[in-house]
This record gives sequence, structure tokens and C-alpha cells, in this order.
Amino acid sequence: MKKSVKIIALVFLVGLVGIQFIPTQPNQSDSVPETDFMLVYNVPKTIQKKLQVSCYDCHSNNTQYPWYNKVQPVAWLLEDHVKEGKAELNFNEWDSLSSRRKASKIKSIISQIENDEMPLASYTLIHRDAVFTDTEKQDIINFLTELKNKL
Repeated sequence: MKKSVKIIALVFLVGLVGIQFIPTQPNQSDSVPETDFMLVYNVPKTIQKKLQVSCYDCHSNNTQYPWYNKVQPVAWLLEDHVKEGKAELNFNEWDSLSSRRKASKIKSIISQIENDEMPLASYTLIHRDAVFTDTEKQDIINFLTELKNKL
């Protein structure tokens, strides 16, 4: 019995070390495209800063990765999470959306912020600076509502 436990532990350890050499494709870009939300609209600096801290890691083409992204299988989980986030909304591709789609996305963003669905609790657990204060939340909602009404 002891020998089989040691063999299983060794295989697990070798596997864990082995997967560290399987690379992931980082979600990082050297430039911000002209279609980016922040470039398309005159976003106030305070809102701009908060959106970048709270949203852009998962919803843009430039993720600021934490140290633990170097460890598998965590890197795979983060990569999948970012892909899902970008598929739902990519701020870097904002201006490529139709006006109707933009209005729909803004409505969804507002709803998710109001209901504390975004940023995700799993994200804010580690990234405490991504948590919205009540004032920040209201400022962002007001800005987005005004923006939606102009579309």
C-alpha cells in the first residue's frame, strides 16, 4: 500500500512539474487600437482609471497578469477566463460595434455594476483596488447612462 501511494505521488509531482513547460498565449498588446472605448469617448480620468483597473484585464487585449499566472494549471484557468470575458465584451474593439450593439452592451454593463455582478467577486478577492466604492459605482453608471442616451 505504501509503495503505491509513493508511486502515485511521484507521478503526480512529475506531471505537475511537466505541465509548467506547456505555454499559454498571453493576452497582451503593445498598442491600443483606435476602436478602444477610452479613445472613442471623452471618458473622465477618474472613470477611465477605474474601468482600466476593474474591467480591462478581462475585457481588453491587454491583461496585466499577476505573479501566479506563471504557474500551471492556474495560467490555463486565467487564459480561459480572459477569453470568455473578451468574447462577451472587448473594450478595445468597442467602435467596431453597431450603435444598437453598443447601447445593448452599455445597458448590460450598467445592470451588472448595479447588481454587483461585475467586477467578479473572484477577481476583487485578489485585486482589492478593483472594488467599486458607492460613489465610483454611481459615477460610472451616470456616465454610461448619459452615453447610452446619446447613441
